[in-house]
Amino acid sequence: MSGILNSSIGRKFAMALSALFLMVFLLQHFSINLLSVFSPDTFNEVSHFMGTFWVIQYLLQPVLIFGVIFHFVMGFVLEIKNTKARQISYAKNNGGANSSWMSRNMIWSGLAILAFMGLHFYDFWLPEINTKFIDGDMTGLIEGTQDFRYFEELQHKFHSHVRTILYVIAFVFLALHLLHGFNSAFQSVGANNKYTKGLKSFGKAYAIIIPLGFVFIAVYHHLKHVLS
Repeated sequence: MSGILNSSIGRKFAMALSALFLMVFLLQHFSINLLSVFSPDTFNEVSHFMGTFWVIQYLLQPVLIFGVIFHFVMGFVLEIKNTKARQISYAKNNGGANSSWMSRNMIWSGLAILAFMGLHFYDFWLPEINTKFIDGDMTGLIEGTQDFRYFEELQHKFHSHVRTILYVIAFVFLALHLLHGFNSAFQSVGANNKYTKGLKSFGKAYAIIIPLGFVFIAVYHHLKHVLS
């Protein structure tokens, strides 16, 4: 593994694989959250399954955490390497003319997403870990009731105007990151063939629809609270 990461091509390939893995997770995460809009009961049931099934908790969750850390660390490594390379070849190349704004600012959109993930972990993941593994409560129920707590917790987070706005801003940065990252990931793993045009179209659709969907979920729950 270390041998692969010592080469520029190897680092880009590993970065692309982690990106594709996280995009699959993002789609799954969005699908589950969308259930909260159309069927709170189904959202509760699926959330409880995802939060208690041992394969997900003890096998897949550590893989996901590793994937997130690896992607961000590798992103910083590539940015440092690219910055050094640009300083050497600056006189020969005009970066602004040869690349898009999104590709030149992936590090900034990535940092914005990283900051958002800190907020998201604080809002959802850490309380969940505390409830299940420190308090030892794996029931998923609201205390003193027979109702699942997941939908109520999700709604409560979007009561705040400020938090909702922060989430929306983060999803805008996510869209900008994905607009370049999706196609870049496929190119890095060698997907440059007759399907390239279709992949580019799919990538643009994914980069817009998924973040927009998350914005819709956040705004929906916020407005539901404000107008109730």
